[in-house]
Amino acid sequence: MDIDHLRSWIGRTETLDDLVTPTPIAALAATLDRDDPQPRKGDALPPLWHWLYFLPLHRRSELGQDGHARRGGFLPPVPLPRRMWAGGRLRFHHPLRVGEDISRTSQIVDVSHKQGRSGELVFVLVRHEISNDQGVALTEEHDIVYRDNPKPEDPVAEPPAAPAEAAWSRVITPDDVLLFRYSALTFNGHRIHYDRRYVTEVEGYPGLIVHGPLIATLLVDLLRRNLPQADLAEFSFRAVSPVFDVAPFSVCGQPEADGKTVRLWAKNAGGGLAMQATARLR
Repeated sequence: MDIDHLRSWIGRTETLDDLVTPTPIAALAATLDRDDPQPRKGDALPPLWHWLYFLPLHRRSELGQDGHARRGGFLPPVPLPRRMWAGGRLRFHHPLRVGEDISRTSQIVDVSHKQGRSGELVFVLVRHEISNDQGVALTEEHDIVYRDNPKPEDPVAEPPAAPAEAAWSRVITPDDVLLFRYSALTFNGHRIHYDRRYVTEVEGYPGLIVHGPLIATLLVDLLRRNLPQADLAEFSFRAVSPVFDVAPFSVCGQPEADGKTVRLWAKNAGGGLAMQATARLR
């Protein structure tokens, strides 16, 4: 692998414009089974729901086998087949609001290569700044990991155990409709989320994979359900192990004694840690 060539993408930027329209907000609220009022002009966009905008509008002829756009445009052409959202860090400066024109400037910050237990890994760090008329509303660092397809002899690592005690908990059933709706809302063509034959036969997983951003959104949704007036200042999350649609999973939360920090996590049906996150409130 020519990592120096891939690292030549560091510093590349792109800027996209969008409009905060109300229909995707209402659709995601329905997808998350929220009984929210219809969004109106001027309403604040909930945290992480900016992922409904700046969608990847690649033509069908530009897509690769996995449903993603072929590599080598804004993102580097990493020659590993599996691509996953590994985590991210966000800072919320002021709200985005329904009816606003918004822009997103993205930059490739780093490209790194590692050798894992099951083969090569390439990590790409992308930094986004999303702005409205008041300036930068939020900054986001997005971690992408690329890896090879599994081999039969590869070891299967068991995830660490999730925390046993939680102040809040909600069971999520990741059925086909939930995964389809979220893929449609985010215009995500990645076949691991809806094509069972592809995900099991080509990428070697036991079932459809629940989107990392969807799990992160469900964690923040759990916070909002239990602290409706919370003002989120920062949110960081890291995917630990994949969640499949073969069994329910849980999203959990535990406020810290300082009154400003909330630990959040997702665990699979066996109690293994799937995602861990930290929310900091103003």
